[in-house]
Amino acid sequence: MKYQEECELLEKSALKNDIFKFKIKTEKIAKEAKAGQFLEIRVSKEVEPFLRRPISIYSIEKDCIEFIFQVKGKGTEILAQKQIGDKINILGPLGNGTFNIKEYNTVAIIGGGIGIFPLYEAVKQLKGKAKINTYLGFRNKEYVTNEQEFKELSDKLIITTDDGSYGEKGFAIDFLKKDEKPDIIMACGPMPMLKAIKKYAEEEKIICQISLEERMGCGLGACLGCAVRKAGSTDDNPDYWHVCKAGPVFYSTNVEI
Repeated sequence: MKYQEECELLEKSALKNDIFKFKIKTEKIAKEAKAGQFLEIRVSKEVEPFLRRPISIYSIEKDCIEFIFQVKGKGTEILAQKQIGDKINILGPLGNGTFNIKEYNTVAIIGGGIGIFPLYEAVKQLKGKAKINTYLGFRNKEYVTNEQEFKELSDKLIITTDDGSYGEKGFAIDFLKKDEKPDIIMACGPMPMLKAIKKYAEEEKIICQISLEERMGCGLGACLGCAVRKAGSTDDNPDYWHVCKAGPVFYSTNVEI
């Protein structure tokens, strides 16, 4: 079930590189939300942009939700100007594809850049149900964020940077490949990273879930802006998933990316 609520902004913190964390009061949405879902946020009623902004859920609490976003355009710039006590119109929780939270021997969590944020609630819920090996990749030291939060919940945490300015030099997937074979991989990040993870998982016959970050204009499957091809689809007989409805989390074998 989804709700539209005027949610009070309880906490606001600036992380780095124009990245903000918001904590909102929303008992109804929090009660229904699952790891991997997202929110559609109205940033303004008076001026453009009028379309809501899709933002992944970072953390779910009893009557609150946290989300993290990076200022990348006019809409997120307006959102970043909200102050504690302001009301924000939010539609959610959205998305039918969620991370499969159950007991495993070992889970590999792998994220890149701002793609790490949709993974945090999954790690929270997996704690105590599995050994959690987490691999987070960033461009350089200036972009590393939320390290401590993931460290507290993970049995192993490896931070990588492309240039070696922090943690290990290289890509997160390189260290996943060197490590023990997990029962399942849960991933979110840039498309080149997800393609590499999908290829590796299918070659090694590892169950893999990927969270896609396609542009979701409406969040309800009406605008068709977030379509991705289904696995097995051909040019002669194309078939598509809508990320906002069928996803945003998919088993890697079900999509072509």
